[in-house]
Amino acid sequence: MSAGTLRMPGTAFSRGHVHAVAGCYFVASFAALGLPPYLTEILPELGDRGARWAGVLYVVPTVFGALGAPLWGRLADRYGRKRLLLRAQLGLAVAFLLAGWADSLATFTVALVLQGILGGTFAASNGYLGAALEGPALSRALTLMQGSARAALVVAPIVVGSLSGRLSPHRQYALLAVLPLTAALLLAALPEPEPAAAKSETEPGPATRDEPPMISLKALYALEFAFVFSTVISFPYLIALVDDRLPGTSPTLSGVLFALPHLCYLVSALAVHSAFHSRPRTGIALGFACIALGLAGHGIAGSLPTLIAVRLLLGVGLTLGLVCLSVLAADCAKGRAPGGMFGSLEFFSKAGAVAAGLAAAAGSARFGPAAPVLTGSVAAAVTVLATLLPPLTPRIPRTRRSR
Repeated sequence: MSAGTLRMPGTAFSRGHVHAVAGCYFVASFAALGLPPYLTEILPELGDRGARWAGVLYVVPTVFGALGAPLWGRLADRYGRKRLLLRAQLGLAVAFLLAGWADSLATFTVALVLQGILGGTFAASNGYLGAALEGPALSRALTLMQGSARAALVVAPIVVGSLSGRLSPHRQYALLAVLPLTAALLLAALPEPEPAAAKSETEPGPATRDEPPMISLKALYALEFAFVFSTVISFPYLIALVDDRLPGTSPTLSGVLFALPHLCYLVSALAVHSAFHSRPRTGIALGFACIALGLAGHGIAGSLPTLIAVRLLLGVGLTLGLVCLSVLAADCAKGRAPGGMFGSLEFFSKAGAVAAGLAAAAGSARFGPAAPVLTGSVAAAVTVLATLLPPLTPRIPRTRRSR
């Protein structure tokens, strides 16, 4: 089987199916990505007048999503990827309904916990695609999935904000529950990937290639953690940093500056995939270098043109990193049960996000709003050096197992 072919003999799995999966993820992500920034408005309605629990509740779905992702991935390999993808969408709908109708802080917290445990649509979608595609076709599909995540991150908060004049963000949870329900109905029409042979996450199946993967699975997990940590750490306090550097900046302009790196990905991701799909290690090293320089530039930027420049440089690093991580993940997925692998990858991604949130809060409280971006810059610079070291590449082919 050549690279980029489909792994579903007898089943028509087309580019349209890939776009349908990505579109359903985008639709289902609206509440998950668009409503958390409004927790400071939601919590006073539930008795937390000062919104003191906003920071903690912001990461609750991430923490429980990280804990549940590996289990759901393995269950998908055992009981069917489509079935578990539908479960993830329906789980989000249940959690959003409960959050929207919660009348106490405790009930709302339970809803966020359930969102983390029952959700996991990104890992479930990637596991589904990993069972249907391989090689460049899979890495391109993963790149498209990341585009869906970036688009939702940009569009959802704007839509939620525009609706807040008519319906409070708290009640929007219940309204937006219709989106994952709609996604589940659309996904029900998609084909089920061919059941994989009995394979474990670390034990490849027989039909693989003779050459070793480009990096080891442990190295992939480490790169995913480092990438998410070094980029997400700049998110929570970026608006405060912009206000500190450019007093009087309008909320609209601050929002545009926040969105610039994600817009950069949306514009250039597929072109970057074409340029780097055959040399992802070079791309990931360049990506971390751009992230390190871009974040360091945030610490010294004192004018709007400079801030725009460093945000775009961060966007270049974000795009290179996400695309090349998709290529490396597709390479590692060949010969492995995709549900378990992508579930574990999601665990390390979410762990990186939680660590970034905690580090950003601690650094900002002690050293000011520039501390998170400088911490991320150091983490990215260290990772650049790590990507150049030989241990990233396994010493033996994956089809040969030492005893």
